[in-house]
Amino acid sequence: MSDNQSPSRQTRFNSSGNGGKKAPHRGLIKRILLWAASAIGIVILLGAVLFFYYASSAPKISESELASQNATTIYDADNNVVSQLGAQKREYVSSSSIPTKMKNAVVSIEDRRFYKHHGVDPVRIAGAAFADLTGSSTGLQGGSTLTQQLVKLSVFSTAASDQTIKRKAQEAWLAINVERHFSKAKILEFYINKVYMGNGVYGMQTGSQYYYGKNLSKLNLAQYAMLAGIPQSPTYYDPINHPKTATVRRNDVLDAMVRSKYITQSQATAAKKVSVQQGLDSSHGNTASASSSDDSNDKVIDAYLKQVVAQLKSKGYNPYTDGLEVHTNLNLGAQKHLYNIANDGTISFQSSDMQLGVAVTNPKNGKIIAMLGGRKTGNVTFGLNRAVQTDRSAGSTSKPLMDYGPAIEDLNYPTFRSVKDIPFTYPGTTKKLYDFDRQYKGTMTMRQALVQSRNIPALRTLQDVGISKATTFLSKLGITSSKTYELQNGIGLYISPLQEVASYAAFANGGTYYKPYYISSISTKSGETHKYSSSGKRAMKKSTAYMITDMLKGVINSSTGTGTAAKISGVHQAGKTGTTQYPSGSGVSSGVMDAWFAGYTKNYSISVWTGYDKALESGHAVTTAYEKTAQAVYRSEMNYLENENPSSDWKKPSSVSVVYHNGQRELEVKGASWSDTGTSDTYAENNNGSATTSSSSDVIVSSSSSQTESKEESESSSSNSNNSSSVEQKPSGDGGNDTESSSASSSSSSVTTPDTGN
Repeated sequence: MSDNQSPSRQTRFNSSGNGGKKAPHRGLIKRILLWAASAIGIVILLGAVLFFYYASSAPKISESELASQNATTIYDADNNVVSQLGAQKREYVSSSSIPTKMKNAVVSIEDRRFYKHHGVDPVRIAGAAFADLTGSSTGLQGGSTLTQQLVKLSVFSTAASDQTIKRKAQEAWLAINVERHFSKAKILEFYINKVYMGNGVYGMQTGSQYYYGKNLSKLNLAQYAMLAGIPQSPTYYDPINHPKTATVRRNDVLDAMVRSKYITQSQATAAKKVSVQQGLDSSHGNTASASSSDDSNDKVIDAYLKQVVAQLKSKGYNPYTDGLEVHTNLNLGAQKHLYNIANDGTISFQSSDMQLGVAVTNPKNGKIIAMLGGRKTGNVTFGLNRAVQTDRSAGSTSKPLMDYGPAIEDLNYPTFRSVKDIPFTYPGTTKKLYDFDRQYKGTMTMRQALVQSRNIPALRTLQDVGISKATTFLSKLGITSSKTYELQNGIGLYISPLQEVASYAAFANGGTYYKPYYISSISTKSGETHKYSSSGKRAMKKSTAYMITDMLKGVINSSTGTGTAAKISGVHQAGKTGTTQYPSGSGVSSGVMDAWFAGYTKNYSISVWTGYDKALESGHAVTTAYEKTAQAVYRSEMNYLENENPSSDWKKPSSVSVVYHNGQRELEVKGASWSDTGTSDTYAENNNGSATTSSSSDVIVSSSSSQTESKEESESSSSNSNNSSSVEQKPSGDGGNDTESSSASSSSSSVTTPDTGN
């Protein structure tokens, strides 16, 4: 090439377009890369520092923990062990007795690189992260190795709240250490013996017996694959109850074994053709003999334990695999006494089919100290718990909660306020309300109406209060409904004994509502302890709680009270009866559907429901002779508790004045004003009663100047005497005590029948 054709050095230099300088973007890219590398290095360094910081506080792990069961221990309030969850059935099998196909199936589905990593698998973690980011994950394997899963099962809980970076770091650190001290065969042995297989069964050897009635060594390929797949979700992959999902899971395991080259495709195809229910053993082999726990308390505490398990699950724990220590508020002595009186003939029940639901709480803190979900239930685990069901009407036990409580709270009604027991028709209907005697008492005091449990004065009082204020009052007591409350709910709320006992407890403690709770603390295998309590909230004024309590004393102590069968000599207590009548058209002409009693002292609150699960079946109406069974149960349980821890009487708050009305001791809110007429009086005309016109001037200002309070000390049992000579009320005919009338029950739009809940 000539000089004219060959570019000179100067020409090449100039052709760069930068006068010989380096391109600026190249330097910028280089600096960015250096910064990025430095940042990544810093992040890695900080991550390593954080990892070792967390690892330094990791709990210790021993061979016994790796080999042991994950039993959750339940304690009562006195720190006695009352039950163990997860210790029921397990038969340990050594590595030499575990068939190779069983091991291969487990490794294939849980950790196919198990024999290549040292406890933590970076490849597995990266693969799981990439799958999650791209949405390509099949969910078959996550980032945790089989060793990490073993550590989690042995030391940590599975609660979502415990799945933190700290926990993951400690889990990885312990997995590395486990791999350093134990062989792969031993680690796999620990895992196969530890996993939960559903139905109270632990370990695959026991799982083999439960599902197939034989040891692992006797199973076929399809059965090995099925067992290997169960631990991921023991409920949904149960071949007995969920064969479809179990089949999908079993086939996933077989495909994983093909990918890992443990079996051929033809072997997998043949195994897939076998039904997952083929070979299942309904007698569950020898698992009964594998039981290792003392379950003598199980039937006694079944209802309580059922709610504890539910609460643990709601907090994200698995009570069968997490190995927790759970301390409860259970008073085992009170629980046993309650169970015995319901089952040993101490108290007479109408028949063996007659049922009950009972809840007992401490009014001072909301602790649930005893609970019974039924009687004559046998040795069941987690049977029907009638103490938490809300499908039965509470009858007249609703009156203090929805009628008279709000009347004192919002309208300042005194206990002697006049209420009318006169003909009553539900507004907007032609349906009339009656009491058991189909009679009317005319004008009476609010105290007399509550003590004698008259229905019409209660609903007229609710009319004065208004549904809105009554609903607010109920909500402060933990009682809510998805439907708008109606007038008839004033004599029949659909609530559970547990809801009722908690709401009555607010009367007992002076107006504070505590949400009832079972668990006082949970300790995990890693050494962390979470404590629980119920923070009380003011639900009503002290004056309201005291005045309701004072009136409810008369239900038990007054000769005209409906709860005299609950009386305990020397015990300061208050309570309310309740029954619900059969609706018209039910074909039942006598007896009641439900009989309740809710009562309390300063230390204990108890609610008892009695009745039949199938109330409409012949012979299942609670007869007059057994309406007081609920009171008898209450009386026996409260007598036991009060002998254990006697209660004192209630002290009158300074906001309440004692006055005397017609010679009777009564109470009023000091200095408060209240009206002697109300909204209900406008309905008297529609009910063929005497109409009274309300006006804004019908207001009485409370004053206690006419009577000194020196006479208020030592209220006697007869201080709640009434002018009426009415005796204990018993439903009959079309009207009934503690319930809406059957004619009212038949209203299609405005009345809720007793056999349907709100």
